[in-house]
Formats: sequence, structure tokens, C-alpha cells
Amino acid sequence: MAGLFFFLILIAGLIAAASFFVRRGGAMRVHDATGRTIGIGPASGLGRVLLLAVGGFFLLVVLLTTIRVVPVGHALVIFNTVTKDFTVARQGITFVPPFISDTAEYDLRRQEYTMSSATGEGRKTNIDDSLWSPTQEGLQVGIDLTVWHHLDPNRVAQIHQKIGLDYEDKIIRPAVRSVIRLVISEYPVMDVYSAKRAQIQDEINVKIKQLLEKDGFMIDEVVLRDVRFTDEFTKAIEAKQVAQQAAEQMKYTLEKEQKEAERKVIEATGRANAIEVINKALAQNPNYIKYLYVDKLSDKVSVIVSDQSTIMDLKGMLGR
Repeated sequence: MAGLFFFLILIAGLIAAASFFVRRGGAMRVHDATGRTIGIGPASGLGRVLLLAVGGFFLLVVLLTTIRVVPVGHALVIFNTVTKDFTVARQGITFVPPFISDTAEYDLRRQEYTMSSATGEGRKTNIDDSLWSPTQEGLQVGIDLTVWHHLDPNRVAQIHQKIGLDYEDKIIRPAVRSVIRLVISEYPVMDVYSAKRAQIQDEINVKIKQLLEKDGFMIDEVVLRDVRFTDEFTKAIEAKQVAQQAAEQMKYTLEKEQKEAERKVIEATGRANAIEVINKALAQNPNYIKYLYVDKLSDKVSVIVSDQSTIMDLKGMLGR
């Protein structure tokens, strides 16, 4: 409203000055050879045209520097260099006092700040911009992450006064790097890579919000996109996995052999028990061995036991 009021006063003043200038006719004066003043006054059509052209051009300049359109989702911070006051205009048309105003436009929508090792991602696309942090054991892990954030509309003027438009590199990036290093250093390396990754991400979000939101930087989410190890540690992990697989294979082989040995013991025990039973039967009845022999013969074989020591094949006697 102050900008609009100033604009209306300025326009009214310009109109009054132009009217006075035209009535006086002395806006432009020349002298003849005798020194007599010749004025281009109201009667002169050229004078009126020149005055209207100059006035129109000046009015256009004033309009261009006074009327501003703030895009959707943005805010315009206006600093009055005379009164040294800050005002904030939201989306739409706004009036800015000309010549005495310094303005800066801020995006209030959700912003993305990515630190990544992948080429073409993040704010620094030509370098490895991932965050390397030591774990509890002192091992280095590389972390790719994305921070989604937006500005508190009620703190925009304060942010502009104390920090400026490059607040992401000055505030958000250092804060995120500091918190992540602090949190990661409290966990073993395998926790960072495996099951506790979600827990670590939640802890990082809580700490970053506590650190930044009090100053007007609203953190929507910090997402850990990828966790990487150094080449040396990766090779060590691969070697460990190979050793573990070999150990599992050996364990399986030993268990298999042990079960086979147990099976053989059981089988041998069964045979020994069977032999013992047969021996007892033979001791009690010597003909038992002949019975076993006959029992093993084919059903097509006819046999006869003539005495305790002779077994006759009836098949040969009766004919083929």
C-alpha cells in the first residue's frame, strides 16, 4: 500500500508539473540575433508534442520500475533505502517505490538440494559431490543424499537481511554435512549399510530440523539415496563373503559326512544284532541254517531235506 500511495503522489506531481510547464510555454527557450527570447509555448504544436513525448517516456520508466509481478509461489523482499524498512510482497501485482527500493525475489516452493557422486546429478554436476563420513570404527563411507526444503514465508525478510539468496550453500549444505558426520560416526559400518539405515535416516532428519527450522529453513525430508565404501573396503567385504561361503560349504560337507558315519554305525549295529540273533538260533537249532538256505531259493525249485546234512533238488529227479 505504501508503494501504491507513493506512486499515485508521483503521478499527480508529474501531471501538475507538465501542465504548469505547458502553460508557461517556457520549457524550452532560444534567443535570436538581437538577444530577444523566443519561447515555444502553448501556441506551438511542436512544443506540445515534445513535452508529451518526454512526459510519456518518463511515465513509462516510472511504471516499469514501480509495478512488479511476483510469480506464483514466490515472495518479493523490498528494502526501502530511505526509511531502511523491509517489506515482503506475495504472489501477484505489487507496487515498488521507484529509485529508492532494492528488491530480491525468493522461491517459497519446495526446493531440492542433492549431493551425489553421479555425473549430472546435484548442484555440482561435474565432480563427486557425495558426502564422505567416518563410521564408529573410523572407516569412510560415501553417502548420496537429497534434502527437500522450503522457506518460512514469515522469515523471508530476516533471511534476506542476514544471509541472502545463496542460503543453500551458506546454511543448508554445511548444516546437513555436519549433522550427517555426527550421526554416522555413532554407528558401526555395517549398521549404516544394512538394517539400521532407516533408523539413521530418521535421526538425521530430527537433528537437521532442530538445527535449521528455528531460523526459517523448513526441512521436509532428508533422504539417504546411496551408501558406498572405499575400494579397499569393498574388496575386503567381497573376500569376507567368499570366505564365509567356503566355510558354509565346509560346514555342510562335514555335517553330511557326520550323518553318513552315523548311518553306517546304525547299519553296522543292526547287522551285528542280526548276526547275534542268528548265532543264538543256530546254537539252539542247527537245522536253522538249512531253513535259511531253502528260504533263499527260487519258488520254482523243489527241494527235499533227506537228513540233517543232505538237501536234495527234486527238480532234477522229477524231470525238467
